[in-house]
Amino acid sequence: MTQITPAKINRRTLLAGAAATGVLVATAAAAHDDVMTAAPDLSGKSVLITGCSTGFGRLAAEHFARQGAKVFATMRGLPRAEATQLAGIAASDDLDIHIIEIDVLSDEQVAAGVARAEEINGGAIDVLINNAGISFGGPVEIQDMEATQLTFDTNVFGPQRMIRAALPAMRAAKSGLIINITSQLGRVIAPSYGMYSPTKFALEALSEGLAYELVPHGIEVCAVEPGGYPTMIWSNANTNSVALLERSDDTHTSGYPALVSRLGQRTGGGSTDPMDVPRAMSEIIAMPAGTRPLRRAVHPGGKPQLAINELTAQVQVGWLGETPYGPWIKAVHNV
Repeated sequence: MTQITPAKINRRTLLAGAAATGVLVATAAAAHDDVMTAAPDLSGKSVLITGCSTGFGRLAAEHFARQGAKVFATMRGLPRAEATQLAGIAASDDLDIHIIEIDVLSDEQVAAGVARAEEINGGAIDVLINNAGISFGGPVEIQDMEATQLTFDTNVFGPQRMIRAALPAMRAAKSGLIINITSQLGRVIAPSYGMYSPTKFALEALSEGLAYELVPHGIEVCAVEPGGYPTMIWSNANTNSVALLERSDDTHTSGYPALVSRLGQRTGGGSTDPMDVPRAMSEIIAMPAGTRPLRRAVHPGGKPQLAINELTAQVQVGWLGETPYGPWIKAVHNV
C-alpha cells in the first residue's frame, strides 16, 4: 500500500471521549428509532436535492423548507406539473424553495444547475442530497445493456456528476455534507432486482471511500439506507420492467419463468410512511459537524443491514486504523 501522510485532521477527531470509548457511534446512530420527537431547525442551511418530482425528494424539499432551510429542488424535464405544484406551495406558504432543472444523466445540466444554486446561495451549498434513482426488476441475465447502462448512469454516475460539481466550492468553504440515498438492498441481496442492488452497492462504496478522502476538508458523507416505502419507484420500476420484457427474447428469459411472470407486478412499502426518510435526513443535517454517522438505516421494521454495517466498520478500523490512513478511518467511524 502506498504510504501517505494525511493532511491535518478536521474537527471530527477533536470530539472529546470518542477515542477513549472505542464505540462505533455511526452504527449506534443507525439503530436509533426513525421517529423524530422534535423537528430540527434548519435555518441557515442550504440544501440541494436531486429527483424532487416525487417520492423522498419531493417530500424532503418541502419538509426542509418548512424547517427553515433554503432548498434547491431539482428535477428533470422542466416545465412539468410537479414543479408548478411545488412552486405554488412555496409561494403560498412563503417557503424558500428554488426549482432548478437538473437531469443527472447530463453533464451540462449538472454543471449549470449546481452553478446556478451556488450563485443564488452566494457560495457553496451546505448539503447535497443525491436522491434521484431508477430501478428495473427481473433476473440479472435479462438486463440488457440499455437497462444496465441506464441504471448505473442514474444511480451511480449521476451522484458522481453531482459530487464533482458541488465539491470544489465545499472544499473551499471547508465544510459541507453529502447524503447519498442508497438502500438496504445496497448492503443485502434479494433476487430479481436486476441491477438495482449492484448500483446501490456501488453507491455505498463510493460514499465510504469519499467520506475518508474528505476528512481533511471538513466535509462529511452519509449513506441513508431506506427499506421499502410506497413511493413512485415501484410503479416506475414496473413500467421499466415491462418495457424490458417486451424487448427481450427467450434466449435469456426462458430460464426464469417464475421470476419473469411477476415482472411489472411488484409493490412495496405497505403502510410505511415515506416521511421517515426526510425526517431522518433532517436529523442528520441538524447534527453537529463531526458527529454524523457514515450510514443510517431507515425503516420502522427490520433493518437487516445493521449487522453488516457494524461488522464492516469494525473491519475497516481494524484493517486500516493503524496505517497512515488511520486518522481518516477513525474520524469517519467516530472512534
